[in-house]
Amino acid sequence: MSSIIEIDKLSHIYSPGTPFQVTSLDSISLDIKKGVFLAIIGSTGSGKSTLVRHFNGLLTPAAGNVRVCGIDTADKKQRRNLWRSVGLVFQQPEHQLFEETVFTDVAFGPRNMGLTEAEITERVHEALRLVGLDPLEAARMSPFCLSGGMRRRAAIAGVLALKPQVLILDEPTAGLDPQGKRQLMKHIEEFRRREGATIILVTHDMEEVALMAERVAVLNRGRLVMEGKPREIFSRAAELTAIGLDLPAPARLIRQLRLLGKPVRTDVLTTAEAEEEIARLLGETQC
Repeated sequence: MSSIIEIDKLSHIYSPGTPFQVTSLDSISLDIKKGVFLAIIGSTGSGKSTLVRHFNGLLTPAAGNVRVCGIDTADKKQRRNLWRSVGLVFQQPEHQLFEETVFTDVAFGPRNMGLTEAEITERVHEALRLVGLDPLEAARMSPFCLSGGMRRRAAIAGVLALKPQVLILDEPTAGLDPQGKRQLMKHIEEFRRREGATIILVTHDMEEVALMAERVAVLNRGRLVMEGKPREIFSRAAELTAIGLDLPAPARLIRQLRLLGKPVRTDVLTTAEAEEEIARLLGETQC
């Protein structure tokens, strides 16, 4: 599997040469494969949001190199085209809505790609369906008349309509109720399957990471301190705790049972796995 993002010794400094100078990223190297679902986790201030803003050229390296979809982000001329390949969904993306109707808002990106009206309409309807909105009903409504959850989905549809090769989600489910979180992440996974896109998720929700991610990158104070599969990362509970992170709730529960002397697996991550393990334990106890 080829790399779609290549990061080599990336460093980033805010307010360089001033008394407020801060090194946000410190010599990070990471290869992100095409089509993978990568979660980036770390405590507040670890550099997560700064890192992903290098992937679409919003920020450029103070040192090191970043190549995205074959484009060197330090090259200003090439960097201008990254918006066609990399979609970034900020925290609370519903605040980015600005057009009079949902249709025109979602169509904004495709229209700037120079597509025909027929192609634009097709992309808008497809993107709205992907996020669970009725294209015929929602498209003609003002985005400001939608509920909060529907506005967020409409805003994300505007990014999906670009059909980016890389979709970056910076805390996309913050503030949503559990059902809203599950629905949104289901739509994102459907987009990945349909388009073969690479998904990069920045989140504090360890349950989301355990359920969705194929790879996990852990940042601490601007450094990459771990990278691997979710089970590998969450098996290092003491190291995660030391840098202010926790395990998914199902994993914490199972570990507590283990500390009480119960013969349970210690690699459980998801609710379904925890339920299965507890059912097995109860069955053995009744025998």
